[in-house]
Amino acid sequence: MGDAMQAMVQVQPWAAAEVAPKMLMWAAMMVAMMVPTAVPMTLVYAAVARKAARDDHPVAPTFVFVAGYLAIWVLFSVGATAAQSGLDQFALLSPEMSSASTVLGGGLLISAGVYELTPYKHACLAHCRAPAHFISHKWRSGFAGAFRMGAGLGTYCLGCCWILMGLLFVGGLMNLLWVAAIAALILLEKIMPLGEIGARVAGAAMIVVGLLSLAGLPVLG
Repeated sequence: MGDAMQAMVQVQPWAAAEVAPKMLMWAAMMVAMMVPTAVPMTLVYAAVARKAARDDHPVAPTFVFVAGYLAIWVLFSVGATAAQSGLDQFALLSPEMSSASTVLGGGLLISAGVYELTPYKHACLAHCRAPAHFISHKWRSGFAGAFRMGAGLGTYCLGCCWILMGLLFVGGLMNLLWVAAIAALILLEKIMPLGEIGARVAGAAMIVVGLLSLAGLPVLG
């Protein structure tokens, strides 16, 4: 207990110059992870835009729609940076930016697993899995409308995936295989035929692994 308290005391707050690079790191990681999952929706919007142009009723370019989507994840990056800072202050992260606490790692897994089973998760996932339905029911005209549509999709996507991003602290932000695994899970949930069932299976697995970790078994590496 004394060593842990000493480590907490020795951790220094981030300098102001450290915040922007870490925020940029989060934003770049979110773009890399989440843009591929928005490809189906983006392709549907692009197809609508091409048809509108042929009919002499041009709509906002596809990049405006994508910009609205990315804006949500950039905002999320601000919160993620704050979370990382807080965990650092309590000496809960290793130098590899992974959980240095069994309770934190197990708790994050259990929380993510439980959320995977909730109706809110699956309501958000349903929007992300139905590009044509989303575009037809959420259509807004003009540049501002396209941006709002992209932001709306980003909001549903955030509602679907925010807790999974917390798992980055379990395996480590610098562990590229772990980052790729989480990105692949998100993508598969959105595009595979049994994505909603897969999300429930993944959630149950996370809960089991989290409980085993809290019980002291070396399941997290």
